[in-house]
Amino acid sequence: MKTVRIDSIDGIKELVFEQRRNEQNGRYRSSYMYRGLSNAAFRLETSLKRNCGDLSETLEMHILENFTKYAILEDPTLNDSVWKAMIIGQHHGLPTRLLDWTPSTLVALHFALTESNMSWMDKTDCAVWRIDIREMNKRLPAKYRKVLEDNKTSLYNIDQFTGVVGSIEEYDRDMNADAFIVVEPPSIDQRIVNQYSFFSIIPRGMDDLDGFLESMENSVKYVISKDLRWDLRDILDQMNMNERIIYPGLDGRARWIGRHYYVKR
Repeated sequence: MKTVRIDSIDGIKELVFEQRRNEQNGRYRSSYMYRGLSNAAFRLETSLKRNCGDLSETLEMHILENFTKYAILEDPTLNDSVWKAMIIGQHHGLPTRLLDWTPSTLVALHFALTESNMSWMDKTDCAVWRIDIREMNKRLPAKYRKVLEDNKTSLYNIDQFTGVVGSIEEYDRDMNADAFIVVEPPSIDQRIVNQYSFFSIIPRGMDDLDGFLESMENSVKYVISKDLRWDLRDILDQMNMNERIIYPGLDGRARWIGRHYYVKR
């Protein structure tokens, strides 16, 4: 895995503005996506794996079926697609095989630089992971690539994805440990819009996601020094990238106010 260590504000500038100009249309339309982690030692792991460990395969369908049973009262269409149930569940904190990514370096930095326990802020380096969605798509089986090519897009929406693969078992057979797709979630509320989130669906056979990304030419792990975290966190606040934007409503504003008045000691 290519690792870039950032020990200065200038290094952050390079990360924030690294997106490439698309020479075909003359616009900055980057194919990079990012994921921020508050501890650089953390591995890329789904919430399903963290929650259920070696029993993830056995328990996944039970988790989804139980969530759908209760959530269907609010959204009857969840019965139509296991993928939609998975995405909505992820958004509400359900353990799933999904990982969040964003095209926004600032959103990724927000999650990397923010701790629930602010006394940990200067204790550990944090990290931002980068993947290249176009590079990822080249590894997809032919029937998945065809849908993207026919729709002239790099990302699936939920209807396109449901149309190409009907079950979790089929997806796992198709992908094995060689590829995964990234899907754009439905805009069910303002939070999912503001976070500019996309979800990668990690196949069951991909036990070592870090190792898989090591084989990708354009994947990078940016490790940000713990000595920069408070300064960068304050700079992001000045840029209005904070909890009140990421989590619209009083919950987000309360988190932001609490951190704004936190006393370092």
